[in-house]
Amino acid sequence: MPRWEYVTTPLLVHNEAAILNNWGSEGWELVTIMAGPAGGPVAVLKRPVAEA
Repeated sequence: MPRWEYVTTPLLVHNEAAILNNWGSEGWELVTIMAGPAGGPVAVLKRPVAEA
């Protein structure tokens, strides 16, 4: 069963695609977008943890 690591990052409303494409190029997969503490959108991303 794969293990995952997670990260959250704020999304700038005028630049969402570039931000998500940048994370995707690093192997991160979008899980969801939700409201952050300040009310702006925050992306939750995951990627598999390399087996040691």
